[in-house]
Amino acid sequence: MSGVAWAQLLLLALIWGGSFLSTRIALDEIGPFTAVMHRCLWAMLVLWAAVLLSGKAIPREPRVWGAFLVMGVLNNVLPFFFLAWGQLHIESGLTAIFNSFTAVFGVVIAAIAFADEKLTGRKLAGVAFGVTGVAVAMGLDTLRHIDLRSLGQLSVLCATLCYALGGSYGRAKLSHLPPQVAAAGMLTGSTLVMIPLAWATEGAPTLALEPRTWAAIAYYSMFATAVAYLLYYSILAKAGSGNLMLVTLLLVPVAVLLGHFVLGEVLMPRHLIGFAIIAAGLVVIDGRLVRRLRGRV
Repeated sequence: MSGVAWAQLLLLALIWGGSFLSTRIALDEIGPFTAVMHRCLWAMLVLWAAVLLSGKAIPREPRVWGAFLVMGVLNNVLPFFFLAWGQLHIESGLTAIFNSFTAVFGVVIAAIAFADEKLTGRKLAGVAFGVTGVAVAMGLDTLRHIDLRSLGQLSVLCATLCYALGGSYGRAKLSHLPPQVAAAGMLTGSTLVMIPLAWATEGAPTLALEPRTWAAIAYYSMFATAVAYLLYYSILAKAGSGNLMLVTLLLVPVAVLLGHFVLGEVLMPRHLIGFAIIAAGLVVIDGRLVRRLRGRV
């Protein structure tokens, strides 16, 4: 991987790692539906501006816009809401740890959806590591007693499942489009869903918010969503999906440190051990390190 790709990957990890902190700050004043509505709306405007400036064609086919709507629900509305609601009940750093399970779900969903994504023995081993890591991080108490904290953790895991479903759906239905157009389109679909949904559940959105809330909204919508999407697809083109998977690991220390120093969060040892096991699972799924070790042997 080139130096430019590495620099972009680290920048993306920093940006996405900060999204958990900014979301938690915004949730001090607005509800999760309104928080998601802001995230989709402002990111949509930024991305359409980027599309227009680049001169890319805007799709006109109704089936494409229908796919944008479905993709917006799967990849934005549901996961963004599950993450935001989960963060009301668990630490932002722990949210980032569970978020890393997205890649594990992605392997399973892709194996079901696509003939060229078979679930090999190595990938199954990686999935087993990932599931074990989640179980360790959650703890046996979560399985014995269902409370808001337990539901918060399960909510974040639901978000990772939605991301995996959205990734496979996007590959099947939107892969023929420029990535920037696909991202802007799905955010348009999610915005059309979220504006009436937020209004119906949490009342009419207001502009009379605290400056820190607007700063948080600006960060997680414009930077952690719009700019992050552009970075994501640039890295994908330069380094491939295997290298891009590293970002789910690199963002976790950023989120954990920000949560600790800004919000005073303290994670338990089992949370960090669970993350280490999930990370091991992703390394096994990726396979490159395993192949290198075999080659040396």
